[in-house]
Amino acid sequence: MIYLQLFWEFLKIGLFAVGGGMATLPFLQDLAEKTGWYSQSLITDMIAISESTPGPIGINMATYVGCNVAGFLGGVVATMGEILPAIVIVVTVSRYLEKFRGSKLVDAAFYGLRPAVTGLIAAAGLSVVKVSMFHFDLYHQTGVLMDAFDLKKIIFFVAAFAAIKKFKLHPVVYIACAAVVGILLSF
Repeated sequence: MIYLQLFWEFLKIGLFAVGGGMATLPFLQDLAEKTGWYSQSLITDMIAISESTPGPIGINMATYVGCNVAGFLGGVVATMGEILPAIVIVVTVSRYLEKFRGSKLVDAAFYGLRPAVTGLIAAAGLSVVKVSMFHFDLYHQTGVLMDAFDLKKIIFFVAAFAAIKKFKLHPVVYIACAAVVGILLSF
């Protein structure tokens, strides 16, 4: 039964997360709350891992969660659920590509999807910021406003943002530096 549930949950994510890996984040956050298979902070960790390894975040997350919940077969089943909608859509569209090419209806549909995808990615980004730099649960417990902020991480974010704007180095340099800083400061 767990295999069917893994397949179904990740099939829905793969079907409705139009726009790539970051667009899957709201769906992954909802799945975390609904099933308890992983924590919100694990999503943040998976973003970091997925951005520095090959493969989209949705597929990496499906594989990881499936393996954690139901072993190797669970990882395979969850990953298949995640990628099946894309495979079906690509095969279907490729068969009818010439017919759709230049279609005003298809162009309008894709034009309409852009703001929705942008909204999903923006919501995911805000959720990552909330999880990684703020502790609202601690603030609610103590009532002390400064407990809501993780100053060390906020300062690092501002410094990293300034460095990216000023130096314009290869992204791998920033990923490596962030990993070192994260280890040294126990992020």
